[in-house]
Amino acid sequence: MTYCPFRVEGEGRQSRFLITCDHAANTVPPELGGTLGLPDGDMARHIAYDVGAAGVARALGAALGAPVVLSDFSRLVIDPNRGEDDPTLLMKLYDGSVIPANRHADAAEKARRLEAYHRPYHRALERLAARREDVAIVSVHSFTRQLRGRPTRPWHVGVLHAWDARLSDPLIALLEVEPDLVVGRNEPYPGHLPGDAIDRHALKHGRLNTLLEIRNDLIETETAQAHWGDRLAGLLTRALAQVRD
Repeated sequence: MTYCPFRVEGEGRQSRFLITCDHAANTVPPELGGTLGLPDGDMARHIAYDVGAAGVARALGAALGAPVVLSDFSRLVIDPNRGEDDPTLLMKLYDGSVIPANRHADAAEKARRLEAYHRPYHRALERLAARREDVAIVSVHSFTRQLRGRPTRPWHVGVLHAWDARLSDPLIALLEVEPDLVVGRNEPYPGHLPGDAIDRHALKHGRLNTLLEIRNDLIETETAQAHWGDRLAGLLTRALAQVRD
């Protein structure tokens, strides 16, 4: 089979929502030898992909009747949630692990990976985002409970946004009344990174958007991923109903 750096599920679904998952896979493309020189344990960690996020994105798309676009290459190959001029686009060290195959990657190799993996993913995302004028983009991510040498993170889920919080504000309000959740606004990361996927496909076009960060130990199993997908679908539907475009 010919390798493709992205997957689309439910392209014919008619929902206003578009679900994206930038860090869906820990795949290393075959032309890179299928490995970055890291041990399997590191490739199974959050440094290589967003653990559990793809399953949540699929479940969310199914529950909402929305198309889902997922990357199919590790963020360590090249990060699709970074702008092309971002210094962290091609990481050589991440959370204590050196990435051997990236240590000597030069500008030509970065350009090759952009063209082979990063740009095709973004073309697919933009094609789906442009299918209707009132699209609402929901980007699904996950985060580790604790980075090496750092304090434990208290949140179960974070909602990230920049200046356009039309969808994020009502979603946060709905999440905050859930009795079992600690919710972070723009936690555990800042809500805006110039050139990232939301900036590129939502903010620059005036499209509704929100980015979800779910703690990855809560979504390790298919059952947990399905639960979160269903739960978030109901909350997002209610949040969207409160938005005045």
